[in-house]
Amino acid sequence: MSERPGPRPRLFDAWSRFYNLRWFQWLTYRPVHNAVLAALRQSDSLRVLDVGCGTGLLASRIRRELHRTRVIGCDFSSGMLERAAAGSRDVAWVRGNALRLPFRTSSFEAVVSTEAFHWFPDQAAALGECFRVLTPGGRFLLGVMSPASEGMSRALRLGSRLLAEPSNWPTRRGLRAQLEDAGFKIETQQRVYRLLGGLLLPPFLTVATRPA
Repeated sequence: MSERPGPRPRLFDAWSRFYNLRWFQWLTYRPVHNAVLAALRQSDSLRVLDVGCGTGLLASRIRRELHRTRVIGCDFSSGMLERAAAGSRDVAWVRGNALRLPFRTSSFEAVVSTEAFHWFPDQAAALGECFRVLTPGGRFLLGVMSPASEGMSRALRLGSRLLAEPSNWPTRRGLRAQLEDAGFKIETQQRVYRLLGGLLLPPFLTVATRPA
């Protein structure tokens, strides 16, 4: 699979310097991470992959709070992974492309991805890879902001292209359709409440299963 145009790694290398600010995490990412942890506690997932792990805060929490779980964090930004490795030695950190994950088929009981999906330049390919590396019956937990309408989604997509950092935020219904097209069975889609951007672009946690 060839590389597709997408956000440049240096954007995330620079952003990694500010990503871990405590106040920013609590206002944005922490509520979504809490929802992921709650969902993971409902099943016995011994091997978990975090795709687009950033500086590793969620992956580290999963390893710390779910003691029997082996966690791998995967990201394509070296800057993000350097900070992740500095923060935790209990997680395996792997540099990789979400469109071509460097893992064997059926390697994980759970795959998680939070606030990264909109950056994937080929979302269908990324979903196919997440499906591939899951064991039959494994669960995919996807947290991403979802605009209320297709019109807003198109406007955001156009604006991101004008800024030379293309991204795509699907609506809740559109995301459901993408997951089903990839072969997943949807379990739940729940809105996650947070302060920063929670009204205009509310995040949703979608839990889907690779059929056994």
